[in-house]
Amino acid sequence: METLLIAVKTVLPLFLVIFAGALFSRIKSDTKNWVEILNKYALYIGFPALVVASLMHLEIGEQSYTNLIFINSAYIVLCFLLPFPIAKIFRLSNKMRRSLFLILPFGNIAYLGMPVLQNTFGDQILPVAAIISAVYVFWLLTLGIVLIEIFGEEKFEPQRLVFSLVKNPLLISVFVGLAIVVFKIEVPTVLSKTVQLFANSVTAVVLFSLGIFLGFHKTGSKKEWSNVLLWIGVTMFFLPLLFFEVLHLFHIESQLLKSSVIDAAMPLGLTPYALSVQYKLETTLLARIVVLGTLLSLIIIPLWITFLG
Repeated sequence: METLLIAVKTVLPLFLVIFAGALFSRIKSDTKNWVEILNKYALYIGFPALVVASLMHLEIGEQSYTNLIFINSAYIVLCFLLPFPIAKIFRLSNKMRRSLFLILPFGNIAYLGMPVLQNTFGDQILPVAAIISAVYVFWLLTLGIVLIEIFGEEKFEPQRLVFSLVKNPLLISVFVGLAIVVFKIEVPTVLSKTVQLFANSVTAVVLFSLGIFLGFHKTGSKKEWSNVLLWIGVTMFFLPLLFFEVLHLFHIESQLLKSSVIDAAMPLGLTPYALSVQYKLETTLLARIVVLGTLLSLIIIPLWITFLG
C-alpha cells in the first residue's frame, strides 16, 4: 500500500500538468505552434540543463559501479538492436523502426525511477539510482540519436551526421556533465543555481506540451490504443522480465539487480517524446504510450517491487 501511495503522489502531478495543457489547447485557438516552441526550449535549453545538473552533483564515492554500468548498458544496447528484427518480421515502416529506437530502451528513469528507488530502498540507493539514470541519458543522447540520424529519410552522409551530432545541445550537455564529474570541476554557485533553474522547468514544459499535442488529436480508435497497450506490455513487462532472468542467471548482486529491473520497467520518458517531435517520428504513438504507460505504472511498478521482494 505504501508503494502505491508513493507512486500516486509521484504520478498525479504529471497528469495534472498534461490535463492543463490539453485544456489550454481547447480554450486557445492559436496554440498549434506552442508544441514546437516548447519542445525546442526543452531540447535546446531545459533537457541539456537537466543533464548537466544531474551529472554535476553525482557523487559516486570510492565504490566501483562497473557491473552496474555494464549490465544497464548491455540492456539498452540490446533494446537498440531489437527494432531491426521486429521491423523486418512485422514489415514496419522505417519511421516506425526509428521510433522504436526511442520506445524500447528509455523509461522515465529520472523523474519517476529515482524517487521510487529512494522510497523503496532508502537514501543509500541514491548513488546507484543516479548512475543508472546517467547511463540511460548517455546512451539515449549518443547511440540513440546516431541511429535515428543514420536511418533517416535523407541519404546518409557521414559528414552531415558528425556536424549534426557536434552541434546537438543534448549530446554536448552529456560530455560537459561527464567532464565536470571526471575532472572534479568546481562549478561556481551562481552558475550552478542558474543551470538548476532551467533544469527544474523542463518537466512541466514538456508535460504541458504533451497535453497541448494530445488536445489537438482525436481520442483514437480501439485498434490504435491496443497498439499502444502492446508496446507498453513489451517495455514494462516482457523486456524487464527478460532482463531479470539474465541478471538472475549471472548472480548479480541483489540490490543492483532489483534497481536495474525496476528502472527498466519504468514507463516511457519525456525525452523520447520530445525527440520524436523534433525528428517527426510516430509522435502520436509515443505521446499515448507516455500517458497510458505512466497511468498504468501506478499498478505495474508496485507489482514489480512486490515480485522482486
